[in-house]
Amino acid sequence: MSSPEEQRLFVGGEWVVPDGGHYAVVDPATEETVGWAPEASRDQVRAACAAAREAFGPWSRTPAGERAAILARASDLMRARLVPYAELAQAETGATTATARAMQVGVAAARFRRYAQVEPAEWAIPPQVNEAGPMGKAAVMGALAVRQPVGVVTCITSYNNPWANPAGKIAPALAMGNTVVVKPAPQDPLSVYRMAEALEAAGVPRGGVNVVSGRSVKVGEAAVDSPDVDMVSFTGSTAVGQRIGEVCGRSMKRQLMELGGKGAAVVFEDADLGSAVAGIGTTFSFYSGQICTAPTRVLVQRGVYERLVEQLAGYAGRLKVGDPREAGTVVGPVISAAHRERVESYVELGRKEGASVIVGGERPALDRGFYVAPTLLADCGPELRVVREEIFGPVVTVTPFDDEEEGIALANDSDYGLIDYVWSADVARAFRVARRLRAGGVGVNTVGRNMEAPFGGFRSSGVGRDCGSYALHAYSEVQSIVWPG
Repeated sequence: MSSPEEQRLFVGGEWVVPDGGHYAVVDPATEETVGWAPEASRDQVRAACAAAREAFGPWSRTPAGERAAILARASDLMRARLVPYAELAQAETGATTATARAMQVGVAAARFRRYAQVEPAEWAIPPQVNEAGPMGKAAVMGALAVRQPVGVVTCITSYNNPWANPAGKIAPALAMGNTVVVKPAPQDPLSVYRMAEALEAAGVPRGGVNVVSGRSVKVGEAAVDSPDVDMVSFTGSTAVGQRIGEVCGRSMKRQLMELGGKGAAVVFEDADLGSAVAGIGTTFSFYSGQICTAPTRVLVQRGVYERLVEQLAGYAGRLKVGDPREAGTVVGPVISAAHRERVESYVELGRKEGASVIVGGERPALDRGFYVAPTLLADCGPELRVVREEIFGPVVTVTPFDDEEEGIALANDSDYGLIDYVWSADVARAFRVARRLRAGGVGVNTVGRNMEAPFGGFRSSGVGRDCGSYALHAYSEVQSIVWPG
């Protein structure tokens, strides 16, 4: 196995020298080179897909208990190597130490352990009397519903969490008997290769898991349009998801799309403002706002508008921005210089559109790293681009509303619909509003998640659901078997 400084591809159980050479992976906190990632050729990506196809038959026939035992061993290996894995993740992403350990590697290990649980893949269907059977007489028909693996799954993962996001795809896909080709985000692929090492050591057979990386769009295209691929699971921008969907549609490939978000946080006058501020404030701190579930679009009832803006400003101003390895740091860098410029351009756009920059708006005075100060934009009309478009950084917009109907209308006035939030002391109202929000998930007085609940979006936020048992459903096809009783 090559050193991390010059990573190789993982294809068909072999560590392969990339045809396209290597490119630098940069630490967003220090701007130093973390390691050298491999650039796969289209032929190498196709070879990975072919290897997954060859491995699919034997792996799909492996008893579920044996597959589960391998996933459990992989989880144990990740926990045993948590510190070095987290250090690599931190260097690639700029995450704080606590986040890299708990929310990246820790969550990945937990997801492999979760899908090491064997769940029923067959369900008996009550017999039915068929009054006009094919032989011209009544017959009792029995039936069974069976979950079958889809086949070869291409997993294209996001840069914000190179451990938990791939694990959420790979683990349930393998548990159901699929084989996978993983195309990690080009900004931080090295962690995914460490995951592949753990899976190899745990006993996943040759070709069961393949990892191919690269900065060229041709790498992803080859992993999507390969005739050996049956399904594509993608996390990323809506624009890229739309292009993938077009390719998948031509050959009727299954799709699971977790795309962009512009989460509305609807705050009523009777809300616990401290709780609302702490929840909304995670947009500033958690992954430096680079998370699609963030409550970035705050809609607050006019009676507490000024108080909420004041408290959010105070919250943002107290957060320590800087080196994520230093104790007390809450807000690390964004992933790259290009992304920092993108976020800053949105802040400037907000100014031009008429928003008030209450906090932030200036680049932090740090010598190195791609840092963006937590930024609060108030007095935002619902038509502003900063309100309507995903910024993917530590930027929160605030818009007032007068009554429940207006709050719901503003929340639903979006191209997105991943996760919204409601804060109110009136629980009945909070749930009433939640049911009317056009989003795949709604948090009531919390930004917390139940990882067994289905996860996915409405509209431009995606197609399909995963997490918990819903992920097993996503990576399987339902087959019916019928017989005369």
